[in-house]
Amino acid sequence: MKLFMFRIISFLSLINLFSLTSAGSSLFKTENDNVHDTVSFVSRFEADNNRCFKCHGQEKYEYTNETLGKQVKDMMCSERIIHKNEFYSSNHKSFSCTDCHSEEYVKFPHSGTLRMEQKYICLDCHGGDAKFAKYHFEEIDSEYRKSTHFKMEDEGFTCWKCHNPHTYKITVRNSTNLKETIAYDNAICLNCHSDYNRFQLLSDKAEINIIQKHEWLPNQASHFANVRCIECHTKINNNIPVSHQIRPKAEAVRLCNECHSKNSILMASLYKFESKEQRRDGFFNGIILNASYVIGANRNEYLNYISLIIFFVVIIVIIVHVVFRVKKKTKNIKEE
Repeated sequence: MKLFMFRIISFLSLINLFSLTSAGSSLFKTENDNVHDTVSFVSRFEADNNRCFKCHGQEKYEYTNETLGKQVKDMMCSERIIHKNEFYSSNHKSFSCTDCHSEEYVKFPHSGTLRMEQKYICLDCHGGDAKFAKYHFEEIDSEYRKSTHFKMEDEGFTCWKCHNPHTYKITVRNSTNLKETIAYDNAICLNCHSDYNRFQLLSDKAEINIIQKHEWLPNQASHFANVRCIECHTKINNNIPVSHQIRPKAEAVRLCNECHSKNSILMASLYKFESKEQRRDGFFNGIILNASYVIGANRNEYLNYISLIIFFVVIIVIIVHVVFRVKKKTKNIKEE
């Protein structure tokens, strides 16, 4: 019964994360909501972009079929829907659609050959640009080319396989938004690994049950909610903001002390934003441990010292107690 409940909780945790994916995020309003109700940003290209959003910004669209001479309503393919408010919350909100897509898209109906147009990757725009040097795009690209994902396609696993250019936004981690950041980042992974149809676009492997594959993980639901997938499945690189070298599953983190120790790998990744002072005197690592305790893992040296002192005091008390018991027993034997 306990195992059953444990699996249910873990499954619900995954469902919660998956609900945050860009495809079906509940963080944003739906197709016909006024974008300015939630987003104050207004692009100088908004008028031009509205021409695209008129069809691609909603599930149903209407156009004039000149051949038939009548108005036609149709359903937009889900993969082609770009919600306006999501776009204007993303990192590319100041762009015109035709900055990245062919100018030919202004013509309707669109030419079928446009579907074959080459898509840009991050380095096409950000590579060699001093304004973006702090993000280390070149090094991210170099690291990613060593990853297992990059080897999944003949032409390489592009940035957009994980980071939808229409909705992706970088979040600077801090103590107040950490939970949301973890859920957002994990949803990127679950977008494929919890959707077998997407997964099959890149692999012919059998469907993977995420819950079963992680049965070895203690307190599974808590780990899923409080740790990003990349913490265990990437190789840490201190020179880039987020690790991008996805390791084979055989090299994934499995030992508790790799995270729950004084030299926790989480301090070089998930909690990298914390200052050295916070690491010395803070109590934030309770998020990792969820009320459990490992010496060194709470990042508070004073508590570590106190715990060690208490431990040795208890040992001394036990020894003293044993010594007095032995002496008393010896004395009683002599008196008899």
